[in-house]
Amino acid sequence: MAIYLDHAATSPMTREVLEAYTAALTLVGNPSSIHSQGQNSKRMLEEAREQVAVSLGADAVEVTFTSGGTESINLGIKGLYWAQNPAPVHPRPRVLIAAGEHHATIDAAEWLARYEGAIVEEVAIDEFGRIDLVALEAALGDDVAVLSILLANNEVGTIQPIADVAALAASRGVPVHLDAVAAYGYLPIDFHALGVAALSVSAHKIGGPVGVGALLIARSATIVPLIHGGNQQRGRSGTQDAAGAVAFGVAAREATTNIQARATALAMLRDRLIDGVQAAVPTAILRGDPVQRLSGNAHFTFPGCEGDSLLFLLDVAGFSVSTGSACQAGVPEASHVLLAMGLSEADARGALRMTVGHETTEAEVDAFVAALPAAVSGASRAGLSDRVVGMGV
Repeated sequence: MAIYLDHAATSPMTREVLEAYTAALTLVGNPSSIHSQGQNSKRMLEEAREQVAVSLGADAVEVTFTSGGTESINLGIKGLYWAQNPAPVHPRPRVLIAAGEHHATIDAAEWLARYEGAIVEEVAIDEFGRIDLVALEAALGDDVAVLSILLANNEVGTIQPIADVAALAASRGVPVHLDAVAAYGYLPIDFHALGVAALSVSAHKIGGPVGVGALLIARSATIVPLIHGGNQQRGRSGTQDAAGAVAFGVAAREATTNIQARATALAMLRDRLIDGVQAAVPTAILRGDPVQRLSGNAHFTFPGCEGDSLLFLLDVAGFSVSTGSACQAGVPEASHVLLAMGLSEADARGALRMTVGHETTEAEVDAFVAALPAAVSGASRAGLSDRVVGMGV
């Protein structure tokens, strides 16, 4: 059985989440129906909404359920942009995003540029993946419709200085959309304290089902919907997935109860993994902030290796890891995050991300470290070249 070290891509459902999900799936009733079965479905839905809200320091009315993180990000960015730019005038055409954002953010912003005439600008990040606050302050202005930034980078795990970012944006009246998909369940999140306009999360990153997410929309914020027809939720139409919401609510409660203690335990496993990798492969280079990083994230580059080859060899050896975002898996190009951090394309191609979860054991971490040197040797470009020559290619 493979050892799973790719929790940043998706985290398995716990027994409690699965039981709640399957039980809810057996019940019939549209939450918008006024008969007793419909109202029972609505009750379950609203209880789940409250659970998600509590897990994020928000009010239930601020939680809009979506189909996942990607939809939440699109609704947050596009919805805030449209609200700031009512047709036919566009008084605030600029969109700011931090360099190295998830492709859901990049692609949503590029869509606005292509079809809505938005002016999209990237704010630089440093060698650790942190946003340049001086550059951000210079870029902010009265013509900026929205700033979108990750709470923590989904590839290298760097936690952004969001309090400083939000304060700078607020001083210029710029609404902030926060992508908290990677950080949810690993960092305490207080939506009200953050002071942002919108925040995106996804259930399957914290042990909930795939296909359910949420966008938190501050009471003071205005969002123009992506989807119309029914007005079932603030900012989103469509029949709501009550069973998915129930499972999401249970996962949210589990992932955020005693979160500081959970994060400390994860960080110990992460540090064991980091120390083990550096001892086993001294040439490996830890990427991302060495201190201000997600408790479950270890990201390395291995000079002279191809990340895809390394991933494949580790998969054959029984370890599930990744080279970066699962959304870009199979795309033969260097990580845009690492390039934005200043790495060369050659160095960026040798990347590997390992992410531990709450069921990960020390024995599993040690087994991975023991298997890594052979995989690195096999994935080295020199080794690959020798084998190609030996085959007469």
